[in-house]
Amino acid sequence: MADDWTGSVTDLTATYTRTVTAEDIARFAELSGDDYEAHTDPQVMAASAFGGIIAHGALLVGYMSAAGTRAIRVAQERGNTSTPVALGYERMRFVAPVFPGDTVTVSYTVTSVDSERHRSLADIAVTNQSGTTMAVAEHIMKWLPNTTV
Repeated sequence: MADDWTGSVTDLTATYTRTVTAEDIARFAELSGDDYEAHTDPQVMAASAFGGIIAHGALLVGYMSAAGTRAIRVAQERGNTSTPVALGYERMRFVAPVFPGDTVTVSYTVTSVDSERHRSLADIAVTNQSGTTMAVAEHIMKWLPNTTV
């Protein structure tokens, strides 16, 4: 594949928005096996500094991934025919708790493209309905050229 894929990724932005429910948190606890009281026991958490249960950080990573998928779809609309895969997240931080009822918006912005390595870097910011930053990360995406058989 020629390096023409970079044009579809340069200046790429995408967002994903979701209202987090107590049911989402409970389902994630069941699916992941992370049943720590911070996510599952409203009575214990009522006495904590948080005042109630909070969402798993890993659930927010799932929302980050959803924003990355939306970015892939924008690149495809721009003509990208690669098979992109996530290589990981750098400098991930959970800076504020996410509570049931919070509406979070994940903003995904490609900040650089390495055409030789077929990689893009994107800044990710998760904010709530008040504009408070809840989490941040940098995402590394590999844009694999497709081959014909």
